[in-house]
Amino acid sequence: MNIYIHVEIVSRELDSKLLLGILAAARGHEVILSDIEGIEKNIKRRILTPGIFLTKSLTPSETKITRHQSIIDANCKITSIDEEGGLVNAGYEIFAKRRYSNKTIEMSSAVFGWGEEDIETLKNFYPKYSSKIHLTGSPRVDLWKNKFSKLWSLPSTGAPRKPYFLVISNMSAANAYMPFYERIKKARDAGYFKRDPEGLKTLFIRGSEHFLLTHQYIEAIKHLNKNNNSFDIVLRPHPVENIDSWKTYLDGMPNVYVTREGPVNAWINNAFAIMHNGCTTAYEVNVSRKPLITFAPIERETDNLTNKLGHLVKNKEDLLNKVNDLFEESKQHYKENLSEQLPHNLTRKIYIDDNELSAEKIINVWETLDNGSLSKPNNWTKYKLILKLMRFRGIIGNILKRSFSKDYRPKNNYKFPPLDGEDIFRRFKKLKKILGISNNLECKLLSQKTILIKRS
Repeated sequence: MNIYIHVEIVSRELDSKLLLGILAAARGHEVILSDIEGIEKNIKRRILTPGIFLTKSLTPSETKITRHQSIIDANCKITSIDEEGGLVNAGYEIFAKRRYSNKTIEMSSAVFGWGEEDIETLKNFYPKYSSKIHLTGSPRVDLWKNKFSKLWSLPSTGAPRKPYFLVISNMSAANAYMPFYERIKKARDAGYFKRDPEGLKTLFIRGSEHFLLTHQYIEAIKHLNKNNNSFDIVLRPHPVENIDSWKTYLDGMPNVYVTREGPVNAWINNAFAIMHNGCTTAYEVNVSRKPLITFAPIERETDNLTNKLGHLVKNKEDLLNKVNDLFEESKQHYKENLSEQLPHNLTRKIYIDDNELSAEKIINVWETLDNGSLSKPNNWTKYKLILKLMRFRGIIGNILKRSFSKDYRPKNNYKFPPLDGEDIFRRFKKLKKILGISNNLECKLLSQKTILIKRS
C-alpha cells in the first residue's frame, strides 16, 4: 500500500513520522514523508499512484477542502491526526468547532485522536461519522516512552558543556516570523472567527499575554544567569517563533544558549530541569518524569491546562531557589517519583498504551482501508526527477521575481528547512534498532523535502 505522510513542521513532527514510516515499511508498505507541495501536486498530476494520505488537520477552510477534494478525485483516501491536538485548552469543544466540520470529516476515511477527551467530543459533535473516529494516541507521544530514550542525543556542536536548565518558549504571538496582523488575516480567511465569534478577542488577549511573558522570561533568565556559576541555560523557541528575536533579547549573557538545533526531546532528556508557560512540551516532560517548573509571573485569562503541571513558581526569586534546589538534587541522581500516577487532566488528553504503539494502531486502521486499489507501484525514479524539476522551477521563479520586483522578498520556510541526508539516515538507523526491526528497509532522500521508506 502507498502511504503519503504530510510533514508540516520538521522540528515538531519528523521523528514521529519517521517512526510511522519505518513501522509501515516493515509491514510491506511504501511510504513518502514530504511537505504538502511534494505530495499534493504529484497526486493531482498522477505522478503518485492512489494511496493513503495523512494530513495534519481537517480545518474546514476553502483551501483545504479544495485540496482534499483533488486528492480524493485522484482515488486517494484522506486520514488525519491534528498536530495541534488542543492539548493546552480546558475542554475540547472550541477546538472541535475550529478545526473540524461535518464536511471535512465526511471527506476523510479515518480521523485519529490523541486521547479520550478529543475522541469523545468529536463523536458527540459529529455523531454521523463516529465510526471514522479512532482512539489511537499520537506517534509523538510514543517517542516520550523510556523505550526511545536512546534515540535522543544533543547536537555535536553548540551544546553547553556544563549541566543545563532548559527554558521552553511558547510566545508565538510576540515573537513569530509571521506578523500579528497576518495571523489575524490567516485565521479570518480560514473561517475561524465564523466558527468561534470570540476568536478574534482571544487572539488579542493571548498576544498581550505573550508580550508580557516574553519580558518576564528575559528578566528571569538574567536573574538566573547572574546568580549562578554552576549551570548553563538553554532557551528553546517554539517552532514558529523567530529565533533571532530571542538571540537579540538575550545577547551578551554568558552561559545562555538560544538554539533550535535537533529535536526538543534530546534537550529535555539531557536537562536537569525544564521551565515553561503554556506549552504542550510540559506533557512530554511530565510523562518522562523530568523535573518541570511552570513559571507563571502573570495571571492569564486564556485557559491553559499545562500550567497546572509541575512546580508552580510566580517570581524570579522563587524561580532561582527552585532551580538551585533541583540542580542540587540532580547531583544526587534524584528522579521524579516514577510510581506517581499521572494527573487526570493529562491522561484524558493523552492516550498511552503500554502494550502497543500509537503508530501501530494507526497503521492497523490504514490496512482496513485498502481495498486493493491503493497498492499500485510507483515509479520512484520519475517522482525523484519531478521533485528536482519542481525545485529548479522554484529557483528560477525566485530569480525572476527578484529581477522584476524591488520589493520581492523570498519566503523563509522556517517550518521545513532542507533535510540533511546523513542526519535522516542516522535517525532511521536508531529507530530501526530500537524497534528491533530486522527487515531489510531502505531510507532515501529523494529531495531536500522528501523521504522514501520501503523494503529493499
